[in-house]
Amino acid sequence: MRTPHHAAAHPRPNPYEELAALDDGPLEVTPLEEFLPEAPEEGAEDAWAPPDHRRGGRRGGRRSGRRRKNRFAGLPLAVKAVVGLVVVAAFAALADRWALLYAEHRAADTLQDRLDLAAAPEVEIGGFPFLTQVAAERLESVKVTVPDVAADRVSLAKVSATAHDVRLDADGLTSVRGARVPRFDGEVQLSFADLNRELGASQVTFTGEGRDRVRAEGTLPVAGHDLRMHAEARIRRQGARGIATEIGSMRLDIGDLATYRPGTGPAQGLHLTPEGSADLARQTRKAKALLSVPALVRRLGVPGATVREALADDGRLTELIGSPRFARQAQRLNLVDLALDHPQVLRRLGLDPNLLDALSGLTRPVLAERLSLAFELPEPEQGNVRLQEVRVQRDGIRVRVSGSGLSVGS
Repeated sequence: MRTPHHAAAHPRPNPYEELAALDDGPLEVTPLEEFLPEAPEEGAEDAWAPPDHRRGGRRGGRRSGRRRKNRFAGLPLAVKAVVGLVVVAAFAALADRWALLYAEHRAADTLQDRLDLAAAPEVEIGGFPFLTQVAAERLESVKVTVPDVAADRVSLAKVSATAHDVRLDADGLTSVRGARVPRFDGEVQLSFADLNRELGASQVTFTGEGRDRVRAEGTLPVAGHDLRMHAEARIRRQGARGIATEIGSMRLDIGDLATYRPGTGPAQGLHLTPEGSADLARQTRKAKALLSVPALVRRLGVPGATVREALADDGRLTELIGSPRFARQAQRLNLVDLALDHPQVLRRLGLDPNLLDALSGLTRPVLAERLSLAFELPEPEQGNVRLQEVRVQRDGIRVRVSGSGLSVGS
């Protein structure tokens, strides 16, 4: 602990005396002119000006142009040559493509006029470059696609063919007089959608069934009755250019009562369906009408005594017509034979005699003609065209074709 005596031995300094000691002389003041910039001398250039950053300035544009020009001028000669060749090649390619489009358009118009087509075909010329092929009067390939070609009773949905190694008879691009086709291959398409529209006036639809078969189903109006039709057509090649249709398994259903199959065989004609023969067992009136005709009884193979007992006793009648043997015999009975001699029996069975008269005239050839899909490709004046393969697909019939020695134009 410090004592008062120790504090007196070291007195604290007076701050005011220290400030007075600092004032040793008068205060020097710096003139204001020393802080200001000197005035420029007369005739001297501007010392500084703010830069002009505006885009496209005249002075800046000249400097940029000089830089670009200098950069291109600094490229090696080989690089300049490559750039020039690229530009020339680009223009040459554009000219070649324009000439190709022009030639395809002219060819399509010419084919439409020569072949009397409803619409211009699509023409695709293969190979590159095109102009060198024209100069050599030889095209690598030409593909022609023609829609909606009339062929007998049907229309071909699409005919496409590709000609190979076509030789031109021409004096330049604009004066092509003709062409020779050494060989070509193609395809003919017959669409089921078109067949349904063209041959489906009776509301018949065609669908593919297997590799060479087409199923036809629909409604056929006969003598004021709508009969359900079922048929099967077998597609095969006929000769070198034709397609033939063989109609089979043809039948017309008269409701659930009877089925008509055109023809003269044992299974042909008008026969009761299993439902129709079973209906006889439920309706004794129909059974009695059938058993009242001696000629039919003989065909059924029922003894006369049994028939007389059945007609006199409903119990015996039910027993007779309910037997499986009678049902089988009734289904084998050709009801067309009743159309002329016993029309009243047909009415009792629920059949219209006028319908049977119309069915007798609806022979197998007549029905087959309605369902025929046959056609034949035209024979060219020069060369030959042959059908190679016929196949049935889900959406239609496709036929591969080939040919050689064709000529177009002069």
